[in-house]
Amino acid sequence: MFPRLVLLPLALAALAAEPAPTFNPIQKKWWAIQPVATVTPPALDEAGKQWARNEIDQFIWDKLQGKSLRPSPMASKQVYLRRVTLDLTGLPPTPAEAQAFLTDTKPGAEERLVDRLLASPRYGERWGRHWLDVVRYADSDGFKQDDTRPNMWRYRDWVIQALNEDKPYNQFIREQIAADELYPGNPKALPGLGYLRLFEDEFNQADIRLRRQELLNDVTDNTAFAFMGVTLGCARCHDHKFDPLLHKDYYRLQAFFANMRIDDEATTASAAELAAYNAQMAKYREAAKPVLDKIEALVAPVRKKYHHEYTVRFPEEVQTVLTKPAAARTSMDWQVYHKAITQVEVPEADIVAKKMNAAGKAQYKALQAELNAFQHLLPAPLARYQVMKDQGMDAPATHVLRAGAHLAPMEEVQPGWLSILDPKPAAITPRPELNSSGRRAALASILADENNPLTTRVIVNRVWHYHFGRGIAGTPNDFGLMGERPVNRELLDYLTKTFTTTDGWSIKKLHRRILLSATYRQASDYREDAAKADSDNKLLWRYPRRRLESEAIRDSMLAVSGLLDRTMGGPGVFPAVPKGTEIQEGRHWRASKGDGDEYRASVYIFARRLVRYPMLQSFDSPLAIESCGRRQETVTPDQALELMNGSAAGNFARALARRVSNDAGQSDEALVERAYRLTLGRTPSATELARSRAFLSSQAKLAGGAEGALDDLCLSLLSSSEFLYID
Repeated sequence: MFPRLVLLPLALAALAAEPAPTFNPIQKKWWAIQPVATVTPPALDEAGKQWARNEIDQFIWDKLQGKSLRPSPMASKQVYLRRVTLDLTGLPPTPAEAQAFLTDTKPGAEERLVDRLLASPRYGERWGRHWLDVVRYADSDGFKQDDTRPNMWRYRDWVIQALNEDKPYNQFIREQIAADELYPGNPKALPGLGYLRLFEDEFNQADIRLRRQELLNDVTDNTAFAFMGVTLGCARCHDHKFDPLLHKDYYRLQAFFANMRIDDEATTASAAELAAYNAQMAKYREAAKPVLDKIEALVAPVRKKYHHEYTVRFPEEVQTVLTKPAAARTSMDWQVYHKAITQVEVPEADIVAKKMNAAGKAQYKALQAELNAFQHLLPAPLARYQVMKDQGMDAPATHVLRAGAHLAPMEEVQPGWLSILDPKPAAITPRPELNSSGRRAALASILADENNPLTTRVIVNRVWHYHFGRGIAGTPNDFGLMGERPVNRELLDYLTKTFTTTDGWSIKKLHRRILLSATYRQASDYREDAAKADSDNKLLWRYPRRRLESEAIRDSMLAVSGLLDRTMGGPGVFPAVPKGTEIQEGRHWRASKGDGDEYRASVYIFARRLVRYPMLQSFDSPLAIESCGRRQETVTPDQALELMNGSAAGNFARALARRVSNDAGQSDEALVERAYRLTLGRTPSATELARSRAFLSSQAKLAGGAEGALDDLCLSLLSSSEFLYID
């Protein structure tokens, strides 16, 4: 089934080596690799001075002037409140929050609002979801088996916490690439290494070298997308067709990761805590030894058979590596060993389930019952993290691969940056005290350098993108020649330079600058005269109205209905789903454990690669297969059906109706007004009030009474464009 491994002669690599190409003047002028310029904001005329609130507005005004355009009037305080609250937290403002802001007439009301929202724990959940899109976060492996990664959620929680704490972005980078090498022993940094473990993985792949290469390709591609904003994956097989990215650049970057291996048992426990854990485990084993010996005698022959069966399925080269003495294994052997041994040495319960006969299983179950008497002696389990770490000091050689094929190595390359920026190999300091190569620490230093023109611009552009629905450069994951050029490069460079120098890589300070600008405060009304000059609103002559993402839609429904459980963190949860929601081989969506699962924020829903929570899938939540820099915004029939007939939306609407009827007087006017205030943050107009009263009256005959009619009115409001969109 799987191709045999072929060890090509080294002569092939020598024959295949090619002279290093040079870059022409046009390639060297690629905008994204130019140093970030120190830019002075444009001077304004009197009208511009009256409109502008900060330097962002000076750049926007200048571009609008170039097209003989004027910005739109300011949005009302009510619209601004809802806009910025949804933008930062993914939840609408409560009536109390609206009352507090709308009656705050003292100077600085907007600044206080923004600061309060940035301090909310909901901020990290909302913006953490954006980053999880970029790094293709999931709680499962993908491929056919799509097995669960039981501790991957610790990385998700680390992202949320890092954003809530406003961890400087350069440190945010370093911890994800090389926390173990740069911050050894720091329990708050280690979970960031989960980034490197997010690749898809066919864990039962028999062709180990192919599996390793696919892992490396995934990490290389995503690192280029997420941190560098380049489509480096196009250079996996040949020089990039459009951008000045070389075939060998792909493997120079990949070489930083060549020494990694999976570590799903990582812990932040101290040496003393580990010693205490091991000592208590020894006491347990001593006390339970008679029963454990019986279990071992029962399982040993079955385990031996299992080990043999799962060893011989590998190609001979892999079998040889598994049987070699440890001292004889090369660095590549160890790569093969670590990926193969986990398929052979599996948990005891798996062997029993797969290979033991019925009588043996019954005996095993009885012995497990005896073992329960010693459970009180077990130590408290240590927190485990799923990360990647170096297998040792020596890394396997990295070769450029002909057409990306792992069986066709050409010239060897050393870890390095993009050749057009720095053709020399990277400076690497090994970490013998950590038994680590130091390669990832070197890459982290490159990516987190304030003079790196890609990394710094990319994150600023991402933040702008999520606030306006389009980045200053419209393709957040592609700053290449086939991506969109920045509409206002001077503004991008100004914000980038300010971000890295003045603001100390603080994402919250970047938010603040954007949210307090007059540009962000504009109304979203369409203007035909402006659209003729700038049909796509790239120059931002109005605020771009856009639909909420799927998670914010669901969370907003939960919030206004009073159901939202604001508990943070922990393993992924499984809200109820329609029957038939499953993946291959009968792997069903796990049943909800109760209301705690049903009403948690959407960022905590278990992220299985092969099946998404249906409501989120309908509203374009991305597959966690590759980096998603910007979500699609489709309009499809299943979205309307999900809102009109979906069990989740119906449940939320009924809860909202009960909240409305409990909080308001019983007159139709009072019910309608309360429903509008909770969902849309405003009172209904006279026309809306009249229509809603008429609806309640007529719908009562169809919905079985006044209660059913109110349910349907609430569902209509939750399904309205005004509720689903940021205005």
